Amino acid sequence: MGFAPLVGELLPQAVTIAISPLPIIAAILLLLSPRARSVASAFLVGWVLGIAVAVTVFTLVASSIPAADPDAAKPVAGVVKIVLGVLLGLLGVGQWRKRPAPGTTAAPPKWMGAIDWLRPVQAAGLAFLLAAVNPKNLMMAVAAGTTVGTAGASAAASTWAIVLFVVLASLSIAIPVLGFLVAGDRVSGALGTLRDWLTANNATIMTVLLLVIGVTTIGKGIAAF
Repeated sequence: MGFAPLVGELLPQAVTIAISPLPIIAAILLLLSPRARSVASAFLVGWVLGIAVAVTVFTLVASSIPAADPDAAKPVAGVVKIVLGVLLGLLGVGQWRKRPAPGTTAAPPKWMGAIDWLRPVQAAGLAFLLAAVNPKNLMMAVAAGTTVGTAGASAAASTWAIVLFVVLASLSIAIPVLGFLVAGDRVSGALGTLRDWLTANNATIMTVLLLVIGVTTIGKGIAAF
């Protein structure tokens, strides 16, 4: 598989990681905290590292699968994608069932209450966990790593595909952080509005994303046979 088709395969997973309301809300809260510049920058670094480590590990694991004819069926990759698609669909249903009742506001995770007091190292560690260990992101990393590792692409194409995947998956964190570093307090109002909107619509956003990507992943898994 060439570079362009490989990137096309990875795009849905990268977008799903990028459009994750809770990490974006966490980044915004850090940008509105007393040590905004240092902790938000550390959060961005931790996020990038988390995604890079996760997708690289699963790429290496998938690449250990014996190579086959590029035109032949890939049952192992197909099974992995079908299982991941089903799990994503179940996660989507779970998100919908956990949505707040009409007229109420969703309660944020408890760890967000202490986010104002995080130091840079702690912020980086939190971002790493949200990027690499969060179940939804972990499944996206498995899907992306399986795609790259079994694509039969050259080492250079695989490396650049992973780099582009990490960049795309990090844009939703990088844009507000870099925007704040450049514009400072001038973007604080917009960040607060975005935080409130994401908090109110988190369940709906994640339900739609998980169901759409889940069905797409199942389809790709079936096509691998």
